[in-house]
Amino acid sequence: MRVLLADDEHLIRGALAALLALEEDLTVVAEAASGPEAVAMARAHAPDVAVLDLQMPGADGVQVATELRDELPACRTMIVTSHARPGHLKRALAAGVRGFVPKTASAQQLAEIIRAVHAGTRYVDPELAADAISTGDSPLTAREAELLNLAANGAPVAEIAERVSLTPGTVRNYLSAATAKLGAENRHAAARMARERGWL
Repeated sequence: MRVLLADDEHLIRGALAALLALEEDLTVVAEAASGPEAVAMARAHAPDVAVLDLQMPGADGVQVATELRDELPACRTMIVTSHARPGHLKRALAAGVRGFVPKTASAQQLAEIIRAVHAGTRYVDPELAADAISTGDSPLTAREAELLNLAANGAPVAEIAERVSLTPGTVRNYLSAATAKLGAENRHAAARMARERGWL
């Protein structure tokens, strides 16, 4: 089985590669430290399974999984994370991710999950699944989430409006609606709350 490992933490990625190399049926064919690099490596090496860190520079694991699903449908994807939020799991499943695993898993468990994912089985860590069910769905529309995400990074309303081709007044209305839905005191608090729940 040909495996791609993508994680921006070099020590973790190197340790995983070394441990997976001990498995007779698994070969790490490529490693990547960012989202765009993961996509490029997948195109170059056509792995059977891509093991993606959730949070990487350039594009997160879910964005990479979405690109790979469209470009390399034979490549199965799985997410490994230390910061899972319920909304991340839902986004990952919607992107066709077959495995969602905490970084607390052992190398042996990870190897077994890679095999299962390659065989077409889905694996979701039970604790992460329970959290996702208890948190519920995001009340935000796609546009509200998009604008809240831009606001979370500190962009002023005028800049957000320009980036999404809306008037500043329309952007303010969307941000106010999102803030009200979350019961937050301002858009920054709303963005923080939505991120904590994995809705952004």
